[in-house]
Amino acid sequence: MSDLSLRKIIVEELEFKPDIDAASIGVAVDNGVVSLSGHVNSYAQKVSAERAVKGIKGVRAVADEIQVRLEKGAGTADDIIATRALNIIKWSADVPDGDIKVIVRNGWITLEGEVDWQYQKEAAERAVHKLSGVIGVENRLSLVPRVDVVDIQHRIEEALKRNAEVGAKEIHVRVDGDVVRLEGRVHLWRERRIAERAAWSVPGVREVEDHLLLA
Repeated sequence: MSDLSLRKIIVEELEFKPDIDAASIGVAVDNGVVSLSGHVNSYAQKVSAERAVKGIKGVRAVADEIQVRLEKGAGTADDIIATRALNIIKWSADVPDGDIKVIVRNGWITLEGEVDWQYQKEAAERAVHKLSGVIGVENRLSLVPRVDVVDIQHRIEEALKRNAEVGAKEIHVRVDGDVVRLEGRVHLWRERRIAERAAWSVPGVREVEDHLLLA
């Protein structure tokens, strides 16, 4: 697919999404690498735009330079954002709220602390990114696994085999202590994300290095 054709598909997808105001989003494509520019009026829109583009076949990488410009009068005091963030984390069944510290400065939320699983780290970020007045989220949560796993590589490979959306034979798993390296090829960005999630789902994994290529 040519860059011009891919850009047309991306623009159409952004315009199709009801939760994204694509009027002020710029799209440039160079050899499958997509650069997003311009501005939106909420951080949630920025996240949705990046997620939508990553799901399109032919996209090899995304550079998200979209700025969040809150509408006049839409800003919220940092202390209010912090209180709301703590509450929504507390209400989330997936997140251990007592282990997470929330820092808010000029609309930017920083999450600090320790969690046991990667899905908890992602859930905490998802919980706060739609709050009114938020212009960005920095996720500094670190992983502290609860249990040791003797054969991390085997469990990841079995997880990949069970997933019908991933060509497990084309993915190679390398493990060095608590660091997992994924190598090989996938055909869609979604497959890459599934492979990453499979690696993170195994307790004992501290870091995942994704070297998968989109073919």
